[in-house]
Amino acid sequence: MSKQIFVFLGPPGVGKGTQAAKLAADLKLPHISTGDLFRDHLKRETELGLKAKGYMNEGKLVPDELVVDLVMDRIKNEDCNAGFILDGFPRTVAQDEALEKALSANGEKVSAALYFDAPRDTIVERISGRRTCRGCGAMYHVKYAPTKQDGVCDACGGETYQREDDAAEKVSERLSEYDNKTGPLVPHYREKGLLKEFDAQGGVDEIYAQVKAFAEGLKSQA
Repeated sequence: MSKQIFVFLGPPGVGKGTQAAKLAADLKLPHISTGDLFRDHLKRETELGLKAKGYMNEGKLVPDELVVDLVMDRIKNEDCNAGFILDGFPRTVAQDEALEKALSANGEKVSAALYFDAPRDTIVERISGRRTCRGCGAMYHVKYAPTKQDGVCDACGGETYQREDDAAEKVSERLSEYDNKTGPLVPHYREKGLLKEFDAQGGVDEIYAQVKAFAEGLKSQA
């Protein structure tokens, strides 16, 4: 049976990471996030991690080829034998082309790209409303999951705050960067016949029911 290889796409704050984690748990596949990969390699001070750190310390973006190397290094692991879910990668068409080349060398290919989107004002509201506890790291939302007492964590009594990246103006900048760099992947995957679109405005469970049905449908066709 061919590997199940899924790419999860969508702007920041759209909930794709949550959906990827749920599908990974159900299908018993590794959920591979580039953010987690970077943190792991930096912590272990691997050769790839030290290379990435050099760019980050200079305030530069980690080059595509190094990001691809990190991902390819990860998917060689035995737990990826049945497939894997990529979250946050590829970020550019060039990264997808490098991924496709590396996979095809092993007779493999991406099964589908799952694209989650919502109106920009909805995304800004979601992200800018987030609050994080300085003490235990618990997450809240001023509208959807508020603390019982304003500014005080329900779990540990610590102070809750808005991360700098979550301020509305920063969110708008992040969305613009996403549209410029990652946005072109949507028509790219559509042209390859791999794109499946999901409306991310619904509830988590409602959206996941659609995601799971799609993944199971693909599996039955394999």
